[in-house]
Amino acid sequence: SSDVCSSDLELWTLFDFLLPGYLGQAKTFFQRYREPIEQFAHPLIAQELAAKVRPFMLRRTREEVLDTLPGRTELIHRLTLDPDQKMIYEAARASADHDLRLLLDRRGIDQARFNVLAALLRLRQACLDPRLLPIPDQQNERLDWPPHRPGEKLRFLMQQLPGWLKEGRQVLVFSQFTRMLDLVAQAMSQLGLQALRLSGELSRQQRQAQVDAFQRGECPVMLLSLKAGGLGLNLTAADTVVLLDPWWNPAVEAQASARAHRQGQTRPVTVHRLVIAGSIEEKVLELQARKEGLAQAMM
Repeated sequence: SSDVCSSDLELWTLFDFLLPGYLGQAKTFFQRYREPIEQFAHPLIAQELAAKVRPFMLRRTREEVLDTLPGRTELIHRLTLDPDQKMIYEAARASADHDLRLLLDRRGIDQARFNVLAALLRLRQACLDPRLLPIPDQQNERLDWPPHRPGEKLRFLMQQLPGWLKEGRQVLVFSQFTRMLDLVAQAMSQLGLQALRLSGELSRQQRQAQVDAFQRGECPVMLLSLKAGGLGLNLTAADTVVLLDPWWNPAVEAQASARAHRQGQTRPVTVHRLVIAGSIEEKVLELQARKEGLAQAMM
């Protein structure tokens, strides 16, 4: 697992299957390793755990296996919300802060976990495009966002996309939210552009037909849900990848961009990550960096 210290205890689960008892019981592992490493970044505890698991690991990196693979460049675009979208984000943030504080005081974190996740989801939606927010939330907060007005990220993408296509690039656009992919497709249609689509509701045959069409160059843009585009796809015709919304686990994003940067690729690949400055998305980037650091320490 690339995310070796995640909340699902993948590392402990693997070793409990391979060598039962080697890392103790799950509760012991949490107290001895996971909590000090994840919450407090304790270097000595991390080194101790790494020393225990390394003798059982055989790892070959992408660079070792594919030494002729073209380079990959990652660009982080920190975008600033316009005043209207910022007002919507701040309203969602203030509402979540007020409601969660009351809920945590009454029920505690364990009982309020679902509400916390729901609040984080709304903040991420507000960053991506206000039209993703549930209509009742918009009504309750007295927010008025025109149904055909794009958010900041979609405006940025539509500004960049025609230029990329004129340069002969083939583009993969990823989002966790399939509704966001709908909005991208609508905006592209208004510019006279078309896109292929890959999401979870497609059958295996439909998925393969979309992939084959993209690889043949019949359409230079493919829209993919982050999970549907994570594994088992070879999209080496693409040389440009756009990640519209950051996800908590950096391994998921790495798997998505690896659809283009893999064996068979002949051109350098550029990955564009869109992040709203001063928002929950920057906290997601911080968490990604921390998780990646933990993973590398274990490896």
